[in-house]
Amino acid sequence: MRDSINTARPRDSAARTAGIYLLITAAATVVMVVARIAADADHPNQAASLVLIAENRAMYGLSGAARLLSGVTLLAAAVYLLQTWIIRERLGTPLVPALFAVSGIITALSGALAIVLAATAPEVTDPNIRIPLAQSNEVVADAREITGKLGFALMGLALIVAARYQWKAGGSLRYMSVPSAVIGIAMQLIWIDAATVMHRASGVAVFFWLLIIGAMLLTGRIERQFAASRSNTAAG
Repeated sequence: MRDSINTARPRDSAARTAGIYLLITAAATVVMVVARIAADADHPNQAASLVLIAENRAMYGLSGAARLLSGVTLLAAAVYLLQTWIIRERLGTPLVPALFAVSGIITALSGALAIVLAATAPEVTDPNIRIPLAQSNEVVADAREITGKLGFALMGLALIVAARYQWKAGGSLRYMSVPSAVIGIAMQLIWIDAATVMHRASGVAVFFWLLIIGAMLLTGRIERQFAASRSNTAAG
C-alpha cells in the first residue's frame, strides 16, 4: 500500500524538526557507544570500573558528552513531536513524546554524571586491587548506572506505545509497528544484568529505529500515512 499525499495540509515544520533531532540522537548514540567501548570501563567490580575510567578519561568523557547530547536532542524531538498536527488531532498519542521527554532528561543526567566520573575517578597503578573509594564516587557511579538504565527503559516504553498507533496508521508504518513493539520489550531487559547480549542487540536496534523514524518524519512520510489513514477512516 503506497502512502497517500494529503495536498490540503502543508508540510508540518514541527514534524520535520522532530525528525532532525531524532537523527542527531541516533548519531550521538553511535558516538556514545564507540567511545564507551574504547574506554573499556564496563566491569562488574565498581572499583575496577572507576580505575579504568581514570585510565581512559578522554574516551569515557566523550561517551558521557555524547550521552548528554543524545538526551538533550531526544527531549527536543519530544517537544516538537507534541506540536505536530498528528498529536494535536489525536491520531497519535502525546504519551509517546512525553515518555521521550522524560527519557531524554534522565539520559542527559546520566551523561552529565559520566562526565563527572571521568573528571573525578581515582587513579591507581593496579586495577586488580580493591582500592578505597570516596563515597561521592560510589554514589555518582551508582546514579549514572541507574539513570542510564532508566532512560533506556523509558524510551523502550515509548516504542511499545507507539507500535499501536503505527499499526492503526497502516501502510509503511504498519511494517514498523511489530519491530517497534519487539525492540521496546527487549529494551526492558536492561534491568537484567545477565542479558548482556540482548542489551547490545536492542541498543543497535533502537539506533536503526531512530534512523528510520527520523528520516520518515523529515521526509513527511509519516504525515502522509496518518493523513491517508484519517481520510480512509472518514470515507468509511
